[in-house]
Amino acid sequence: MTLSSISIIGAGQMGAGIAQVCAQSGYEVRLNDVSDDALERARGGIAHRLNRLVERGKLSAEDCVAALDRITMTRDLSEVGASGLVIEAATENEALKHQIFASLGAHIQPDTILASNTSSISITRLAARTDRPERFMGVHFMNPVPAMQLVELIRGIATDEHTFETCKCLVAQLGKTATMSEDFPAFIVNRVLIPMINEAVYVLYEGVGSVESIDGSMKLGANHPMGPLELADFIGLDTCMAIMKVLYDGLADSKYRPCPLLMKYVEAGWLGRKTGRGFYDYRGETPIPTR
Repeated sequence: MTLSSISIIGAGQMGAGIAQVCAQSGYEVRLNDVSDDALERARGGIAHRLNRLVERGKLSAEDCVAALDRITMTRDLSEVGASGLVIEAATENEALKHQIFASLGAHIQPDTILASNTSSISITRLAARTDRPERFMGVHFMNPVPAMQLVELIRGIATDEHTFETCKCLVAQLGKTATMSEDFPAFIVNRVLIPMINEAVYVLYEGVGSVESIDGSMKLGANHPMGPLELADFIGLDTCMAIMKVLYDGLADSKYRPCPLLMKYVEAGWLGRKTGRGFYDYRGETPIPTR
């Protein structure tokens, strides 16, 4: 199947990033969200990132304009129906994702492929609630989408070969690299990454080290480009906790219990960069550790 247009549901950081890379690769893109403000922020963010590429000589001004022209912002779900592929990129909330796919049913074509950018939720379970589990797949982009090379592809139990090959070809067309994961909680990247972050929060919780010492130790001692607590703030502490809960519930292993301190930060609304405070306070010129 040759895709000419792609629709993305959810205009947050992930949805906007997916829209950008698809438009840069020549696809007509419809970016949908229930919020006009979210769509405007997405448009501004995409334009800013593309203009930065022009300033650095990595993209021509003509290609920048052409990419922006390929993106249509819409709050109307009926406008996504003509696309051969619809990618859901909403927040990591299973009930919300089920609601989105149920709402899409009346607007999409019989051969439209549905995909979820979920970072942890069962693809089989999401697919089973749609009318096309054989044309449903996990297509998990990494954050930030324009910069990160990897896309995890996850087949549900019913996903057919045609759907898999179409999504695999899309990843190649976007200039990214696909890895294949079985449909188990959190897949590959987050099965390894998020428990590491959760353990770093436990180290902080137990007083073994401060925010600065934990992040500094992992950057200098393990050659990580970003410390685990700084990375947690970048991902969003609510997202980290949601993934830990999926692992804990799905694998029934106590080693995946979310750290109480992580839960406390989420309860306080200190979710990281997006709210201005997390393990660091971002409200000033320089991030300051909050513990």
